[in-house]
Formats: sequence, structure tokens, C-alpha cells
Amino acid sequence: MTRMMLALSLGFAGVVLATQIARADPQCGPRDAVLRTLADRYGETPCSLGVAGPTHVLGVFASDETGTSTITLTLPDGVTCMVASGQGFQTLNEALPARGTPI
Repeated sequence: MTRMMLALSLGFAGVVLATQIARADPQCGPRDAVLRTLADRYGETPCSLGVAGPTHVLGVFASDETGTSTITLTLPDGVTCMVASGQGFQTLNEALPARGTPI
């Protein structure tokens, strides 16, 4: 439960942060260019994608080889921003709770 709340909090913080700085941040660019950088430089590929608010796409990219991960936010105009990155990525095999189930 704590892990889920932390993940949700980080996701919402990333959406707010990226929305505020998307136009001025050098970590933003065309989606294809950002994804190419993640793949070429860090060996990261998409792990999960989701809708963040009505118009944004939140992505998690990671590499099994290096253990690095990056969270991205794609805006409606196709600009993608890298909002967080880290090391020690692990895939969890926990089932998502059924809709309507309290966390």
C-alpha cells in the first residue's frame, strides 16, 4: 500500500512539475528524439505507459542491463520531458488491485 501511494505521489508530482517547466527545460524535446536518447544512451525501453490527466501521457522507461529508469511526460503537442530518473530499477510482480478496491 505504501509503495502504491509513493508511486502515485511521484507520478502526480511529475505531472505538475513537467507542466510548469516543459517549455523552458532542456530535458524536453520531440518525443522521437527523447526516446532515441533513452534507448541509445541508457539502453532504456518502455516499461509502462498511462494517461496523466486529460491530455498527458506518463511513461516509465528502464533497462534491465543497467538498472536505470526514467519517467517521462508527453504533452499534447508531442513535446516529451524527462521528469525523473534513477538507478536500481526493479520490476514488481504484484497484481493491481481490482477497481474500487481500497488501497
